[in-house]
Amino acid sequence: MKHLFTVVLALAGILLVKNSNAQSPEFAYSRPWNANWIAAAGDTGKNYGVYYFRKSVELAEKPAKFIIHVSADNRYKLYVNGALVSLGPARGDTYYWNYETVDLASYLTTGKNTVAALVFNEADYRPEAQISVRTAFIIQGDSPKEEILNTGDSWKGIRDTGHQPISGYFFAASKGEMVNMNKTIKGDWTSVAYDDKAWPVTTKVTEGRLKGMAWGIDWALVPSSLPPMEMTYQRIAKLRSAVGINVPPAFPQEKTPITVPANSRITLLLDQTFETNAYVTLNFSGGKNAGISLGYAESLYQKGSNGVNKGNRNEVEGKEFVGRKDSLISNGSAGQSFTTLNFRTYRYIQLEVNTKDEPLVIDDLYGTFTGYPFKLSSALNTDNTEIKQILDIGWRSARLNAWESYTDCPYYEQLQYIGDTRIQAMVSYYNTSDDRLARNALTQIDHSRLAEGITKSCYPSKGTQIISPFSLWYIGMLHDYWMYRNDNAFIKNKLVGSRAILDFFSKYQQADGSLKNTPYWAFVDWAGNLWGEVKGSDGSAAIYDLQLLWAYQWAAEMEAQIGMHDYATLYNQKATQLKVTIRRKYWNPAKKLYADIKEQNGYSQHVNSLAILTGLVNNADMPAVISGLLNDKNLTQCSVYFKYYLNQALVKGGKNIDYMNLLGIWRENIAMGLTTWAEYSDVNTSRSDCHAWGSSPNIEFYRIVLGIDSYAPGFGKIKIEPRLGALTNIGGEIPHPNGKVSVSYKQDKGKWKVIINLPKKTSGKLIWKAKTYALNAGANSFLI
Repeated sequence: MKHLFTVVLALAGILLVKNSNAQSPEFAYSRPWNANWIAAAGDTGKNYGVYYFRKSVELAEKPAKFIIHVSADNRYKLYVNGALVSLGPARGDTYYWNYETVDLASYLTTGKNTVAALVFNEADYRPEAQISVRTAFIIQGDSPKEEILNTGDSWKGIRDTGHQPISGYFFAASKGEMVNMNKTIKGDWTSVAYDDKAWPVTTKVTEGRLKGMAWGIDWALVPSSLPPMEMTYQRIAKLRSAVGINVPPAFPQEKTPITVPANSRITLLLDQTFETNAYVTLNFSGGKNAGISLGYAESLYQKGSNGVNKGNRNEVEGKEFVGRKDSLISNGSAGQSFTTLNFRTYRYIQLEVNTKDEPLVIDDLYGTFTGYPFKLSSALNTDNTEIKQILDIGWRSARLNAWESYTDCPYYEQLQYIGDTRIQAMVSYYNTSDDRLARNALTQIDHSRLAEGITKSCYPSKGTQIISPFSLWYIGMLHDYWMYRNDNAFIKNKLVGSRAILDFFSKYQQADGSLKNTPYWAFVDWAGNLWGEVKGSDGSAAIYDLQLLWAYQWAAEMEAQIGMHDYATLYNQKATQLKVTIRRKYWNPAKKLYADIKEQNGYSQHVNSLAILTGLVNNADMPAVISGLLNDKNLTQCSVYFKYYLNQALVKGGKNIDYMNLLGIWRENIAMGLTTWAEYSDVNTSRSDCHAWGSSPNIEFYRIVLGIDSYAPGFGKIKIEPRLGALTNIGGEIPHPNGKVSVSYKQDKGKWKVIINLPKKTSGKLIWKAKTYALNAGANSFLI
């Protein structure tokens, strides 16, 4: 049977998937499609299933260009003459259903060619982020010559009955798969030589319709705005334990066959040594009716802890495996191959084999890493190994939570939550020149708005969950993009949604502007009672009033420059009123802190951080508030997530803050053996081992330590205000819409040599110990 990666991988270990992604987007709106959505004969389209589609065509000569547009529900893997050429479609919703644009020319030959697709629908078992209508597949040729591949009654299709789902509670991510190789389609069904005479002709589901030409309910097709995902061959690094068999020392790092004797049971524990997202491939032979299990886990659990305590992630002694599993039954033939339909997230893989009357040979086991193809274009120049390690872990966390959308965690949920995504997008701005995934996120979240005006907490999503404060963070995301990327037109188009969100919240404001009984799930942070709901006897709380205040401030700035001035005036008025109300209700002059509620019986780092960031702490009170944030342990403490806002507040309020002293939780993660950042501050019991909201140091080593920041929309002006602490020799660079910004600081004999390079057509300022120096485009050098 042919699965995803029974193709020859390049020696460099990279699978090349050629996809031009709307190479000719004008086609999408210049003429309607004439291809049909198709399905296997007799398929209702609503049940779990794996389907294969094929069509062979004769070509008089090898084409120089052969462009098609392809999509499916739920997902497809497209092959030409046995080679994998595209995976998709990128996740969206039925009103914006993505198709990929692929140039097949390099895969085609003179004579007979076969185009084939694996299409799978996980139905009730599909990930929460997977929206669906029913099982279907479509290809549309870009021009009349390519329409020979248009899906219709010239295609054949069949269901592979050997695939079944494995139920199991892993919340929102995909479940496992059961594959009985005795029942699967035999042979290489993607190849030209395969005999498909017995396959039935496909049936028409409906016509393919582009958005604007569709009824607007079933697959309103739009070109994907994203590039193909990265696909990189990845060996598994270590064998940590073997039970029931002696394993050759080269396995699994090298391709090394292992023979499992008949009537035996073995268990192998494999360690990637770092967390990854990968399509896992197992090649095996013989072993008629042997049972095989592949389990995937971020970490092991301490025995007897009921899947709660994880301990040091590097340790395996005294630990037990708990994780998602795929299961197989061997058909006894040579050259069997299994590749997961969806990628799996893991550090540890547990392989179990239970043979019957025949031995089974494990021919190979490896992964193919996948993720959004971000290219790191920032650099921090330092000899400090701890800083390098923190940045490496943060970048890995960010990579694993970036695929066809940003995700909160790859193992459990794979959902694009606004609270997480705001930080992740900022990591992208500071570390890459690619903002397509951020634009995609802003657009998708805008699409999630309900008739009330509020957004969903995460999107795409087949369900409806609303974390109302996250809609306010979405306005912050718009403001971030506006400040760090030069694209006013894109943001101006999103201000309609911003207005709808603020109009929604205005309905819950009391006469003094304070929010009362903030609706839906009023989550703020996994800290104290802020994970659920906090409110005083009047139904209000400072944390929600402050978030609304900040959203008014952001919206007023954007409206004043690229929107409607009347809205800017309105939002400024509302912000002014809220400032007065918040100060009156929550400020405690004796404690020199803002309280959580009007009764002033509880305090948090969260409230006082946002008070600083919204301009509610005056210069006279600032030292006391900063001291409280740093030293008062009676305050509800920010988790690793909300430290993003805490550290910004400390910087704004404390000019000489040493960022290296604020990294305690990250050091705890490293000490516990994590290779990505944990979801919770309690590292031992953290559910998820990979949450990119912990990657804020990948912003702040550049923004806080090196001091590189935007102080005009579109990064039109650059502010350099370093906070070096005890560091005496450090530098680095980040991408900028006009090029790159680089800085270097070196102390020598009581003087600092400062070198700053700004991109063309961009000016700025250096702030050094309260003194300001003008910066011009190009090289700037100072001896201070």
